[in-house]
Amino acid sequence: MSTVLDGVPGQDPAISFLKQAVARPHHAYVMAGPEGGGKRLAMGAFAAALLCPNGGCGECRACVLALEEKHPNVFIVEPEGRDIHVETIRQEVWHHVYRTSPEPGRKVFLIREADRLSPSAADALLKVLEEPPPDSVLLLSSARPDELPGTIVSRCHTVTFLPLAEDFVVQALVEGGADEERALLAARLTGGNLGRARRLVRDEEGLAFRDTAREALALATSGAKGAIEAAAMVVEAAAAYKKGLAGDLTRDLEPFLAPDGKPDDAFRGVAKRIEERHQRRVRRAERDFMDWVLLAVSSLLRDRVLVGVGGNPAWRLNLDMGPHPSMPLEAAARDMGAIEEARAALADETNLNAKLVLERAFLMIAAEHSV
Repeated sequence: MSTVLDGVPGQDPAISFLKQAVARPHHAYVMAGPEGGGKRLAMGAFAAALLCPNGGCGECRACVLALEEKHPNVFIVEPEGRDIHVETIRQEVWHHVYRTSPEPGRKVFLIREADRLSPSAADALLKVLEEPPPDSVLLLSSARPDELPGTIVSRCHTVTFLPLAEDFVVQALVEGGADEERALLAARLTGGNLGRARRLVRDEEGLAFRDTAREALALATSGAKGAIEAAAMVVEAAAAYKKGLAGDLTRDLEPFLAPDGKPDDAFRGVAKRIEERHQRRVRRAERDFMDWVLLAVSSLLRDRVLVGVGGNPAWRLNLDMGPHPSMPLEAAARDMGAIEEARAALADETNLNAKLVLERAFLMIAAEHSV
């Protein structure tokens, strides 16, 4: 019988294991593997299968809500800034795991980027794993499972996800209706991250971050004044992206609203969780967009280096455009270092002034091209 787990492509061994686990699940799993390999999709599908009365039909209310991350019995934990804090574990796991579930059936906890658990948060989660309630299943995902505490990993079944080949990602996108050239470009720009690649081909504005990157790079190479303007432009574009997320909350809450537009009494807790998750996403939105822009700048510079050293043009990331022919090769290589340094700074320290970090990176590029 086909199940909702069959919709997770390219990870047959992992999916085969999870399909067998649906009937008698362990209390906790670690989904381990690189970003974009399908861990998030598999977690949602496994949650749906665990909550579905038919083992994951993909069509019932439980499956639909679980796949959309709106099921009352699905609790989602994500990093708040750089880390997952102990208060988040207390509120999103401890507060619910030992209580009656909002609806009859299991409770499923999805803990994303679990390697970002702070030491105190890991200790709090460990206590749950040591005394797991029979009606709860915890799913932890990590691209860096070696950074998870051994005490946590030892109490979970590990499910390994392998990197997806570029050809496979392109084929999956084309089968989903994407143009082949756009599919290949999306696969290259996302490093084989199927989820992000799907968003790039589906959304007409999916490449807006790269347009911002091209303009920012052109400004930065024009001199110090242009570098300052480039940083301001990226900050402004990130703010616009954040503003555009406002409508998502309304759509997410819609299944739980009464005719008067307020959450049904039975779903107030669910609505509150959705609102809090949306707020966390909004808080991350600007930094996420800035990172996409910087990553795109780095990809443009990388293509210049590739062509400059005589590499095969077919290996370019930006297949639909050629690198700037007049950009000095050595300067492009050093520029990549400045951009990656800025990405690391924005990822590791949430209290940094993002605009200053961008200005520093673009000013370093401007200095390289003024020599």
